[in-house]
Amino acid sequence: MKKTTFLKLFIPLALETLCYMLSGMVDTVMLSTVGDHAVGAVGTANTYLNVFIIMFNILSSGMIAVMTQYIGAKKYGIAYQARQLGIAFNAVLGILLSVFLFLFSGRLLETLGVAPLLMEDAKTYLQIVGGCCLLNALIPIFSSYLRAFGYTRQPLAATLLANALNLCLNAFFLFVVHAGVAGVAAATVISRVVNLGIVVVMSAYLIRAKEHTERLKNTVVLRQIIKIGLPSALETALYNVAMTLTIRFLNRMDTSGLNVTARAYAAQISNFSYCVGAALAQANAIMTGWHIGESNYFACDRDTKKAACIGILTAAGLEALFALNADALIRLFTRDETMIALVKILLTIDIVLEIGRVTNLVFGQALKTSGDAFFTTIIGVIFMYLCMVGGTWLFGIHLQFYAIGAYIGLAGDECVRAVCMFLRWQSGKWKTKGFINS
Repeated sequence: MKKTTFLKLFIPLALETLCYMLSGMVDTVMLSTVGDHAVGAVGTANTYLNVFIIMFNILSSGMIAVMTQYIGAKKYGIAYQARQLGIAFNAVLGILLSVFLFLFSGRLLETLGVAPLLMEDAKTYLQIVGGCCLLNALIPIFSSYLRAFGYTRQPLAATLLANALNLCLNAFFLFVVHAGVAGVAAATVISRVVNLGIVVVMSAYLIRAKEHTERLKNTVVLRQIIKIGLPSALETALYNVAMTLTIRFLNRMDTSGLNVTARAYAAQISNFSYCVGAALAQANAIMTGWHIGESNYFACDRDTKKAACIGILTAAGLEALFALNADALIRLFTRDETMIALVKILLTIDIVLEIGRVTNLVFGQALKTSGDAFFTTIIGVIFMYLCMVGGTWLFGIHLQFYAIGAYIGLAGDECVRAVCMFLRWQSGKWKTKGFINS
């Protein structure tokens, strides 16, 4: 394993996540030249696409926890074994989902009740990007393998190159070929092919875990992976289904797609805050696995609480800055005054939402990596439907606050779950969930 520190893990992860978010923002800005309906269509398609690709997390999230714990215990051969199982499972699942989304995108979107104005563009995007979701299945496996061994710069370099290529191809397809949403989708697929190629080559070149002879029975490693991966994937799946229901409620609020598009614009801006929290959670999760493999629970607890504090302060500061400068930021995307006024209110609510989200991310990811994934799933099932879906219906549709009501529900979900994650971490029960006995 390459020796590294929390800061050396966090900085490349934050930059990589930021580049990913910037890529999404650039896509949105470029698509806004086509029209607000194109932005809403792609945002809607991506939301539904995420419902399917989270199935890849059944093994990949559990694989990360298993790899980092065995790496901490210096059993590198078993970490390699876990990666191989992850590749095999995700490759098969990725092929099946790619075929399904390519053939049935239109019927799926009709069933889910997408706004008529967004239907054609959403179908085009989902058919092209979803038809290549095998890439989404494999990139996280190889990138996580590199990070688990302390190599964070290589996935960052792959993301930077892929994003630069995506930007150039977006410009070409939109302004030269005039291919619209189909061009943006094609650019996304090509850039992901390049990303995958880089992380595959770097994994083979830098890590020699295959040469270590430690092995367990595949069924034993698979059982350990599923112990974390299945509840984690179930939680993510249920979250995305809840978000799908929320988006469906947003689509019902008007026929022009105003509310769902406002949510897409607000999400693009708040993603800058989210990327810091996500990077903190990922970096801390890797360190958590290493510490548990070494049976160093004091360092595990200290680092997790430190990451959460940094995340809360950063989220609060960034979201307050975005809310104060909302008018100028939103005009990067649209000149519609009704849209601008609505997004400004959503960004104000987002201050509370992001504080809850970063706390939930850091403690939740640490719990999963320690092996305590079942608890996070139970809490998620209860509150994401009670607060997110129920809150969107109650405040957004029944009380007619529309997108504002939806954001109240979203903020309630993240904050309640954040409190639950913190209290579970404080209980110390996660210390008994690891795979390796000292």
